[in-house]
Amino acid sequence: MRKMYVGNIPYSATEQDLRDLFSEYGEIESLKIIKDQFTERSRGFCFIEMVDENDAKKAIATLNGKDFMGKSLTVAEARPQQKRRSFDDRRGGYGGGMGTGRGRR
Repeated sequence: MRKMYVGNIPYSATEQDLRDLFSEYGEIESLKIIKDQFTERSRGFCFIEMVDENDAKKAIATLNGKDFMGKSLTVAEARPQQKRRSFDDRRGGYGGGMGTGRGRR
Protein backbone atom coordinates (compact mmCIF):
# COMPACT_ATOMS: atom_id res chain seq x y z
CA MET A 1 0.00 0.00 0.00
CA ARG A 2 1.86 2.99 -1.26
CA LYS A 3 -0.94 4.54 -3.27
CA MET A 4 -3.27 6.96 -1.53
CA TYR A 5 -6.58 8.56 -2.39
CA VAL A 6 -6.77 12.21 -1.38
CA GLY A 7 -10.25 13.73 -1.48
CA ASN A 8 -11.88 17.06 -0.71
CA ILE A 9 -8.98 19.02 -2.13
CA PRO A 10 -9.72 22.62 -3.15
CA TYR A 11 -10.29 23.12 -6.86
CA SER A 12 -7.57 25.77 -6.82
CA ALA A 13 -4.90 23.40 -5.42
CA THR A 14 -2.06 22.60 -7.80
CA GLU A 15 0.09 19.51 -8.04
CA GLN A 16 2.92 21.55 -6.56
CA ASP A 17 0.78 22.51 -3.54
CA LEU A 18 0.10 18.83 -2.88
CA ARG A 19 3.72 17.83 -3.48
CA ASP A 20 4.82 20.40 -0.94
CA LEU A 21 2.38 19.05 1.63
CA PHE A 22 2.99 15.32 1.13
CA SER A 23 6.76 15.48 0.58
CA GLU A 24 7.13 16.32 4.28
CA TYR A 25 6.31 12.64 4.92
CA GLY A 26 8.53 11.01 2.31
CA GLU A 27 9.46 10.77 -1.34
CA ILE A 28 6.59 10.98 -3.82
CA GLU A 29 6.72 8.59 -6.76
CA SER A 30 3.68 9.95 -8.60
CA LEU A 31 0.89 12.47 -8.09
CA LYS A 32 -2.13 12.96 -10.34
CA ILE A 33 -5.00 15.36 -9.80
CA ILE A 34 -8.08 13.90 -11.47
CA LYS A 35 -9.67 16.36 -13.89
CA ASP A 36 -12.94 16.50 -15.79
CA GLN A 37 -12.28 15.25 -19.31
CA PHE A 38 -14.27 18.04 -20.95
CA THR A 39 -13.53 21.12 -18.85
CA GLU A 40 -10.07 20.09 -17.57
CA ARG A 41 -11.18 21.40 -14.15
CA SER A 42 -10.10 19.52 -11.02
CA ARG A 43 -12.68 17.05 -9.73
CA GLY A 44 -11.50 17.64 -6.16
CA PHE A 45 -9.45 14.50 -5.63
CA CYS A 46 -6.11 13.00 -6.56
CA PHE A 47 -3.98 9.90 -6.24
CA ILE A 48 -0.51 9.99 -4.72
CA GLU A 49 1.95 7.13 -4.72
CA MET A 50 4.86 7.25 -2.32
CA VAL A 51 8.14 5.36 -2.65
CA ASP A 52 8.02 3.90 0.88
CA GLU A 53 4.97 2.17 2.34
CA ASN A 54 5.69 3.39 5.88
CA ASP A 55 5.84 6.98 4.65
CA ALA A 56 2.42 6.54 3.02
CA LYS A 57 0.96 5.16 6.27
CA LYS A 58 2.45 8.08 8.19
CA ALA A 59 0.98 10.59 5.71
CA ILE A 60 -2.48 8.97 5.98
CA ALA A 61 -2.40 8.98 9.78
CA THR A 62 -1.27 12.60 9.95
CA LEU A 63 -3.08 14.29 7.06
CA ASN A 64 -6.52 12.63 7.12
CA GLY A 65 -8.91 15.32 8.40
CA LYS A 66 -6.23 18.03 8.30
CA ASP A 67 -7.19 21.49 7.06
CA PHE A 68 -5.61 22.27 3.69
CA MET A 69 -6.38 25.58 2.00
CA GLY A 70 -9.64 25.84 3.95
CA LYS A 71 -10.91 22.27 3.36
CA SER A 72 -10.64 19.15 5.49
CA LEU A 73 -8.70 16.51 3.52
CA THR A 74 -9.75 12.88 3.20
CA VAL A 75 -6.64 10.73 2.93
CA ALA A 76 -6.90 6.94 2.69
CA GLU A 77 -5.38 3.91 1.08
CA ALA A 78 -6.40 3.78 -2.58
CA ARG A 79 -8.56 0.81 -3.52
CA PRO A 80 -7.65 -1.15 -6.65
CA GLN A 81 -9.27 0.26 -9.77
CA GLN A 82 -12.25 -1.75 -10.96
CA LYS A 83 -12.62 -2.66 -14.61
CA ARG A 84 -15.13 -0.39 -16.26
CA ARG A 85 -17.85 -1.95 -18.33
CA SER A 86 -17.87 -1.05 -21.99
CA PHE A 87 -20.92 0.15 -23.90
CA ASP A 88 -21.38 -3.31 -25.43
CA ASP A 89 -21.40 -4.93 -21.97
CA ARG A 90 -24.43 -2.84 -21.00
CA ARG A 91 -26.51 -3.56 -24.11
CA GLY A 92 -27.47 -7.02 -23.00
CA GLY A 93 -27.68 -8.65 -26.43
CA TYR A 94 -30.33 -9.31 -29.05
CA GLY A 95 -30.00 -5.76 -30.30
CA GLY A 96 -32.05 -4.00 -27.64
CA GLY A 97 -34.01 -1.07 -28.96
CA MET A 98 -37.73 -0.38 -28.91
CA GLY A 99 -38.87 -3.69 -30.33
CA THR A 100 -39.44 -2.29 -33.82
CA GLY A 101 -37.90 -4.97 -35.93
CA ARG A 102 -38.75 -7.84 -38.19
CA GLY A 103 -41.40 -10.16 -36.91
CA ARG A 104 -43.22 -7.62 -34.78
CA ARG A 105 -46.98 -7.43 -35.15
